Amino acid sequence: MACLALFTCFFILNSHNSFAHSTQNDMDRYQCPMKCEKEKTYDKPGKCPVCGMSLRKIIEPEIYRCPMKCEGEKTYDKPGKCPVCGMALRKKSSTAVSVTKKSNVKIAGAMMNVMRKGELSGTINLDTISNKEHLYGVGPVEYLRGELLIIDGKSYQSTVAADGSIRMEETFKVRAPFFVYAPIDKWKEVSLPDSVRTIPQLESFLDLSTKNHSRPFAFRLTATLDKVELHIVNLPTGTVVHSPEEAHKNELSLKLKKQNAELVGFFSTEHKGVFTHHDSFVHIHIITTDRRKMGHLENMLIKKGAAKLYIPVE
Repeated sequence: MACLALFTCFFILNSHNSFAHSTQNDMDRYQCPMKCEKEKTYDKPGKCPVCGMSLRKIIEPEIYRCPMKCEGEKTYDKPGKCPVCGMALRKKSSTAVSVTKKSNVKIAGAMMNVMRKGELSGTINLDTISNKEHLYGVGPVEYLRGELLIIDGKSYQSTVAADGSIRMEETFKVRAPFFVYAPIDKWKEVSLPDSVRTIPQLESFLDLSTKNHSRPFAFRLTATLDKVELHIVNLPTGTVVHSPEEAHKNELSLKLKKQNAELVGFFSTEHKGVFTHHDSFVHIHIITTDRRKMGHLENMLIKKGAAKLYIPVE
């Protein structure tokens, strides 16, 4: 038994390291050293099509800044202490957006960096996404001060007002610490069995019914929900985060019944800790049909026969 346990641990560790190495390689970018094509980059080594020189790997410089942003966006090129509050400067992760293979889904930042490393500032400004037509996306507001949902080119932000009510705003002028998104102009309906009523059941159904579909992928669900639980993150200003529990401090939780709503989610079996939690293959946001409530979906119970599921046409 001891040998089996040791082998299992060795296998898991090596699998994790292999995935991390693969993910890092997927994010490498290359560019002509003479910049013949200006800022154009490539995702693998090769030759510049203009001058013939070998493309050079882009090395992201290490930069540091105060985790409390006492000096705004000011950064330093080496570790040290903030001259204002005295806190240790924190290394800022790369803000490069990675493009997944065989999929048009794009990912900025990573959930694990937010939840475990406390990197709460925005890695992407939604207003900089060039193609907003038929765009879909989900993620939190930077510093975990609200939730974001882009649905068919419209961007919604939900935050918690001082009196505890939900404040809804339609805007692209907002930043997110991590965000997953994709432009989708054509959807196809997938027949959803009446037995699929909860998030785990939906997750299993998506996994089994989309084996030939590119992954990750976005999905939509229009439904009447007998029960639904959602939350809106509402982290107090200045809070330092080192765990998911700390990240959800002071969030607004809602339990609703008999709601007509639309759900937008992203599915992947390979992005735990990137845009899904460690125990899930999906990240789903929900918005009521009256557009008065929106947040991260925690639990649901779909009314039998009252849901339609859609996935992108390939």
